[in-house]
Amino acid sequence: MQIALLGGTGDLGAGLALRWGRDTDHDLLVGSRDPDQAREAASDYAARLDGTASISGVQNGDAAAQADMVVLAVSPYHLGDLLSTIGDRLSETAIVVTPAVGMERGEDGMSYAPPPQGSVAALVRERTPDPNPVVGAFHTLPAGRLADLDTTLDFDTLVFGDRADAVAQVREVAESIDGLGTLTAGGLGNAAAVESLTPLLLTLGAENDAHGLGLKIQ
Repeated sequence: MQIALLGGTGDLGAGLALRWGRDTDHDLLVGSRDPDQAREAASDYAARLDGTASISGVQNGDAAAQADMVVLAVSPYHLGDLLSTIGDRLSETAIVVTPAVGMERGEDGMSYAPPPQGSVAALVRERTPDPNPVVGAFHTLPAGRLADLDTTLDFDTLVFGDRADAVAQVREVAESIDGLGTLTAGGLGNAAAVESLTPLLLTLGAENDAHGLGLKIQ
């Protein structure tokens, strides 16, 4: 499978690229607005994996055009512009995965700040061509620990979407990362409940000096 990580030079994109690069044989496309930056990041990831992974860096639109699965690893405040540039380049069967969460910092810590659509996933669905399934995943993964290959993972990620086949495929790809489990969390209507867990985990980490918290459901 070809997986595009748009915004793949950021923390979450780096973590997913490194874990998939180490644990699977997927072809990984690291995307960025700046193709030189994308190539530099891909080269760095490949070097950290001793050159054993299939990782290349390209401009976001070129990555999206080649991919079977497109992970939008960018800030929610940049998603609208990104989707407007890649929408017509997606294959009709490409799955669009959104891990983004709208948040803001206040006196009581981080709080959920969804867009007017009600959730980031709803915004992505609104801006994504109809044939392409939209799936939410990876919201609660601590990016720093994900990118540290010396860290053994023991986390779950909640996966939601309106197409059962697409949710199943994302779960399978997610579970190909060692130590990562998945649970289905219903349809896109549940997006706000899942997305709001991220600022809660960040606040818990800050209040309890326990940074890098993730989710494990037993």
